[in-house]
Amino acid sequence: VVGTIPEWEDRILLCKRAIEPRHGLWTLPAGFMELGETTAQAALRETLEEAKARVGLGEVFSLLSVPHVDQVHVFYRARLLDCDFAPGEETLEVGLFRESEIPWKEIAFRTISTTLRHFYADRKAGAFGFHAGEILPPK
Repeated sequence: VVGTIPEWEDRILLCKRAIEPRHGLWTLPAGFMELGETTAQAALRETLEEAKARVGLGEVFSLLSVPHVDQVHVFYRARLLDCDFAPGEETLEVGLFRESEIPWKEIAFRTISTTLRHFYADRKAGAFGFHAGEILPPK
């Protein structure tokens, strides 16, 4: 699974899911890679498909292994090129959120909340790094 953290000034673009699993919850634009794609190509495509947003791709920010569902989630930092975005076929709505506006209790996946928490911690520290880890099943 590959996606982006689309930034516009002090806000992040989130998508409300129109599909299962986690229908109606918020996520970063992301999805499964297609055959023959690079991770960068997949991140750009998924951002365009889910949020109809054009972004300038930055560096890989997080890589999270999710072994209990046989997945790896990769998120790139990205800069929105404009505010021309809209829901794609798999999205109910899209919106820009400041940190204080993030609907934390309505985030679809732990990989998303983990990535966002690292993002905001790095922003506060004044330096962005690379974050790798594992998301294990809840006990």
